[in-house]
Parts: sequence; structure tokens; C-alpha cells
Amino acid sequence: MREPAHVARSLYPFAGRYLDRHGLRYHYLDEGEGQPVVMVHGNPTWSFYFRNLVLELRRDHRVLVPDHMGCGYSDKPAADRYGYRLEDRIDDLEALLDSLDLQEPVTLVAHDWGGMIAMGWAARHPDQVGRIVLMNTAAFHLPDDMSMPPMLSFVRDTRLAAFLVRRANLFSRGAGWIAPRKRLSREVRNAYAAPYNSPENRLATLRFVQDIPLRPGDPSYETVSQVERGLALFTSTPVLLLWGDQDFVFGPKVMEVFEKYWPHAEGHHFPRAGHYVLEDAAAEIPPILRDFLERHP
Repeated sequence: MREPAHVARSLYPFAGRYLDRHGLRYHYLDEGEGQPVVMVHGNPTWSFYFRNLVLELRRDHRVLVPDHMGCGYSDKPAADRYGYRLEDRIDDLEALLDSLDLQEPVTLVAHDWGGMIAMGWAARHPDQVGRIVLMNTAAFHLPDDMSMPPMLSFVRDTRLAAFLVRRANLFSRGAGWIAPRKRLSREVRNAYAAPYNSPENRLATLRFVQDIPLRPGDPSYETVSQVERGLALFTSTPVLLLWGDQDFVFGPKVMEVFEKYWPHAEGHHFPRAGHYVLEDAAAEIPPILRDFLERHP
């Protein structure tokens, strides 16, 4: 297994920690002190995506940010050592938070497939959830009036895409160009792709997409059903939805589904932001999030 490429400390000034998961290293950040905030990334990002929020909130919160197995600075196991299913991701997050023995309810902050993982954990531990903040994500099956984006279908269902993802880093490199609406610097784009610097290290970025369930019988279909049923447990929990309207995967219609489940949710649209909403709305989101946390202690 090749080690991830180095990311400059000026961009990622954190000292990570590791949890042993059956002989595999599960990397996470544990920064600051105070009420716990758990940030859960999606694919093909890693804890780097939340770097600016970590710096903002660690002044008065304990900020916990795992790298999913196969992502970031976590180990990159072969498929015979790790399942790469949604349930495995939820189990990992559960093991981490159990190991930390947190004494206060947590605030969940999640993006992309991290929303499915975070809400999967939340459905198992509703009494431990104090607040929910979601950004361009889903926690339910694909609605009947929506279709899977062609790019994701290509990656999920074709051998050519699997080859390109593993050999040419198609998913991570491609996302660095098209997920944000504003152009990222080369240094930031390289940092996003740094953990995925060999074909062996890119397995997770492929398996995340291949694991998206579309019909009963798909391996993670019932897990998503459990996550979706769990949304009803949080109809009185403070919820903040932060949405990049130019997202080519989780557009505004996806946010509307959350609002049907949670009519009480506070919603903020960012009309010029794309899928990487934290990059496109880097100045706007931190004060909105901090105001939400202060109003819902």
C-alpha cells in the first residue's frame, strides 16, 4: 500500500489520530474542546474538505472528523480486507464515537455520501444527536421523479469507468474541476487528490459509487431504507440545510425532499455554488453555521 502524497501544513495544519479497526488504521481529527461537532465527508473528498470549518469551530468546540476507510489518511485496504459497503461506513463511525465516550449530544455536519453515513449512525443513536447540519447530500432512496446523474451511472455501471477511476484517478481529479463552481487553485486540487495517488489507493472512490443502491436486492438497499426510516426520529431536532444550487448530483430538488421530512429545517441556498459548497461559499457558511449553533445550544 502506497502512502498518501503529502499535503502542506499550511493547507491542513492538523495532527491526526488513529483508531484500530480490525488491524486497519482509521484516521480522524480531534481538535479543540467543548461541545462535540462530528463532520462526515463524502466521495471523493476526505477530512480536508472541512479544513476551514475545523479551524473556525475548534476555538470553542471539540471537532471530530474521520477519514472513511480507503480515504484521506486512513488505510487503503484491498477488497478482501474491507467490505466498502454503506453499513461498513456506519459501523466505522459508530466504533469511533463509541471509543471516544462522548458525554454530550453531538452536532452532525455532513456532505455528499457522508450524509447517508451520518444519518445512518443517527438512526442508531437518536438520543445522542443534538443538531444536524447537511450540505448537498441525501439520506433516502432516489425519488421516483429523479434520475441518477449520467456521470455517476457511467462510473457505477461500466468497466471502462472502473478502469479510468483506478488507473487515471478520474473521479477525484474530475471532481476537483467540476464539483466546485469557482476554480480551485492547483495546490487545493492536488490536496484533494493526494490520498488517491495510486490505483490501489483509489478503490474506495470507485466502490462508493458502485455501492449506490437503485433497486431492491442491491447490497446496500435495505441499509438506505433504514436510514430513510430514521429521518422521522428528528422532527424536533434543530436542522440546518446548506445547499449549493448548481450541484450536478444533489440539486435543489433533493433539498426539498429533506424539507418534506423536516418542515422545521432552516434552509440556505447558495445560487452560485456547486457540489463543493464549502469551497464555493467559503466566506458565507461559517457565520451562518456559528449563528445556528449559538441559537440552538
